[in-house]
Amino acid sequence: MKEYFELRTGRKIPAVGLGTGKLGLNSNPEEFDKVIENALDIGYRHFDSATRYGNENLLGSALKKWTGNDQRRRDELFIVTKLPVNGMHKDFVAQFLEASLKRLQMDYVDLYLIHWPIGLQFVSEDNFVPRNKTGSLLFDLSTNINEIWEAMESMVDCGKAKAIGLSNFNQEQIKRIVKSCRIPPANLQVEVHAYFQQKSLREFCTRNDIQICAYAPLASPFRQNYPNAADLNIPALLDDPIVLDIARLHEKSAAQVLLRYLVQGLSVAVIPKTCNVSRLRENIEIFDFELTSTDLERLSELDRGENGRTWNAFDG
Repeated sequence: MKEYFELRTGRKIPAVGLGTGKLGLNSNPEEFDKVIENALDIGYRHFDSATRYGNENLLGSALKKWTGNDQRRRDELFIVTKLPVNGMHKDFVAQFLEASLKRLQMDYVDLYLIHWPIGLQFVSEDNFVPRNKTGSLLFDLSTNINEIWEAMESMVDCGKAKAIGLSNFNQEQIKRIVKSCRIPPANLQVEVHAYFQQKSLREFCTRNDIQICAYAPLASPFRQNYPNAADLNIPALLDDPIVLDIARLHEKSAAQVLLRYLVQGLSVAVIPKTCNVSRLRENIEIFDFELTSTDLERLSELDRGENGRTWNAFDG
């Protein structure tokens, strides 16, 4: 099985990447550097970031130590970042991407995504969730996704983004872009895991040649340690009896089975997040075994539909 998926642009996105949301925010730069250094040594080349994560500068610095001025090394990488909700205006797209590139110390990103299908009012570049005096979010009701997409296309034209795509968009929102775009979305990043398999959305993306990348591919187990974990209702997917049984049969971990299922069974790329060296290695070592048709069927039956969703942003 190939260790990458080919985008409609012809560029190859590694099937397993490292998600960096919240990484580095509670540690010093040296610790973040070590995570990226370990990931690179293990074989990671796909790194997912976002302006909203607040760690593009740390990621850029860590990657620069590996690439130096060697363009061949830069070309080995697949770097993703995202337009934040406070930049959701056609006149802000270039500004926000330029800022991301400066922080990443790069001339281009391999994939630039619109992070969410909504816009919040622009107050400043680093005020990602502006609120009024009562605490309510300041939504920008003039947000025009099609105009923003035209600006995204311009980022491809000028070479600052090799491909463009979407994150957290539903079918109807994607259809509006596909209907009028000049450059179709190459990628959609959404939550997908064994409990939330998004079958209809995946089939839609397949028909429209949009490669899916799954965040929270293990159903966000780290969030079980949050103070409000009881309210979040995070499922213990890694402890599911069926997953554990299949893992035992293959002498693999539950995480490896779940990631392999998404890549092999659902044909989606995955970006699990961890700073632990052993888990970094474990998460990417999923290409030396194959799930059987029976395994795939058993895992497909774990789908809980919308009840399996773990992420709901902007709830008020």
